[in-house]
Amino acid sequence: MTAISGFGLRHSLVIRHSSFVIMSDGQIHPTAIIDAEAELGPGTSVGPYCVIGSDVVLGPDCWLQHHVTLCGPMKAGAKNKFFAYCSIGQKTQDLKYSSEPTYLEIGDENTFREFVTISRSTTSQGKTCIGNRGTFLAYSHIAHDCVVRDGVVFSNNGTLAGHVQVGDHAVIGGLTAVHQFCRIGRFAITGGCSKIVQDVPPFMIADGNPAEIRGINLVGLERKNFPPESVKLIKEAFRLIYRSKYNTRQAIEAMQKELPQTEEITEIIQFIEQSERGIIR
Repeated sequence: MTAISGFGLRHSLVIRHSSFVIMSDGQIHPTAIIDAEAELGPGTSVGPYCVIGSDVVLGPDCWLQHHVTLCGPMKAGAKNKFFAYCSIGQKTQDLKYSSEPTYLEIGDENTFREFVTISRSTTSQGKTCIGNRGTFLAYSHIAHDCVVRDGVVFSNNGTLAGHVQVGDHAVIGGLTAVHQFCRIGRFAITGGCSKIVQDVPPFMIADGNPAEIRGINLVGLERKNFPPESVKLIKEAFRLIYRSKYNTRQAIEAMQKELPQTEEITEIIQFIEQSERGIIR
């Protein structure tokens, strides 16, 4: 039991069972391979044929189904679920990687479905970051140095290149590919099979190859109980940016002049002003 004592569970009650090593605060299948320097929080269960490397830290009540691979340095919080054949925390695919320690940090209560892949950062100065309560469906991929916020949904094969930022409650459609250094705004959504090569402003729908902005994410806003007056103002912002004769700068000036500077309007304006790749038009 020397390997188990390396998890930070040294004082757990250990009982033998025909298919599991059962501990007072979790289960570890006997076929799992876990580095002695990994740390597993109380209540964490590790299924058959999982591999957990050194410098992996899991919070309490995590669940690994089977054939899950976790590589460090990485840290994940509480109640994360890893389904079969996830490969989380592998080294970056960036060819500039020079073999230094790099990092991945994951929050709480995320679900990573089958074959999800997430890379660590390219350099020790960076970090790939995943927030809380995200749902990442089969084969979705998050590359090095991405920052993904809370409550997101990645449909099957949703793919981020390096250094992409995804805001709270954004939805990445199935087979969507996002170019490196792009940003997906809060409550934005991309259509299936979309090609995203510029920033998607908050609350908008982007769809197509290459993607265009099609409207506002009305269903998503209604599901999150946005007040009707806020939705109306977001519609007005959409009209000024995408359905007027204004260029981007003129649209910003019109929003500042014609619309109340609510939280949502200010967020849209600041997002556009901070864009380095430009926004999808």
